[in-house]
Amino acid sequence: MTALPTTVRAPVDVHRVLARCREAVRPALEEAVGRMHPWVGEMAAYSFGWCEVGGAPVAASGGKGVRQALAVLGAEAAGAPAEAGVPAAVAVELVHTFSLLHDDIMDGDPARRRRPTVWKAYGTGPALLAGDALFALAVETLAAAPGGPQAVRVLSVALSDLVHGQADDLLFATRPWTGPQRVRTDEYRAMAERKTGALLGCAASLGALLGGAAPAAVDALDRAGRHLGIAFQIVDDVLGIWGDPAVTGKPVHGDLRERKKTFPVLAALDSDHPRSGRLAALLDADGDVEEAAALIEAAGGRTAAMTEARRHITAVEGALTDAPLQQRAVDELRALLEYLARREV
Repeated sequence: MTALPTTVRAPVDVHRVLARCREAVRPALEEAVGRMHPWVGEMAAYSFGWCEVGGAPVAASGGKGVRQALAVLGAEAAGAPAEAGVPAAVAVELVHTFSLLHDDIMDGDPARRRRPTVWKAYGTGPALLAGDALFALAVETLAAAPGGPQAVRVLSVALSDLVHGQADDLLFATRPWTGPQRVRTDEYRAMAERKTGALLGCAASLGALLGGAAPAAVDALDRAGRHLGIAFQIVDDVLGIWGDPAVTGKPVHGDLRERKKTFPVLAALDSDHPRSGRLAALLDADGDVEEAAALIEAAGGRTAAMTEARRHITAVEGALTDAPLQQRAVDELRALLEYLARREV
């Protein structure tokens, strides 16, 4: 019997997919920002990388546009044209930028994408105002879209989760490294799903919702995004300790200097390795970060983190495989999600 030919799909060029989705969304995003108060709109444009302080335009792209792409691909996965997902893409991008403006203030970060953050460039009060305006604009944009009321409810759930996750992350800093009050890895996992995964899941599921997808497909994309968020955050934690500063834009061992309770650290402290006790003492004493990084790796923290990230990548794959979605868009989504979660460390 002659075997049936199998379909061989060409590899997905993730950078091309991101560029295509940015091009689809950029006019609507610019139009939305153009409706803001001119001064607030300038701060928004600065945060997107479109201008310098004072409004002089720049040629920078303003980032990869990952959440925009998830929304557009979510709509296409539902069998709708890219345009159906544009309102979701604009709304989620506005919310993401609003969250970054506030995060930078809470964390005291002076720079983002190698230039001053909005609060450093314009002041804390103006940056808070710009963030609030971006949030309001996101809700307005989504409410005006077909299916807007339901879409706003989906966004509201994601926003509530994001705030919950951010609150947990801030509170983690006040808890001890060891003992019954220490932060456990399951708590960290829940925090990462809310703080990072909720908006990624919201982006993909909102695009699918506006594209007319069945509830099962919408839910599957939300799950995929949430698992991606956990994997993304954990890989980011690994990069925050061992990443190349030329690639990450962050100083080596930066997260350790800031004493952040990241997944590799928590996993190392929870291990039975004899080095974990020395690590706890070093962290309590604000000791040498290079020694701390070596102890974390010796105690299995780095390996545990990458194992956990891979587990959630597998869950992403499962959610996409089981969903009733258009194959080409699923292939692009899968490639994008793997690109984000499998960054080199």
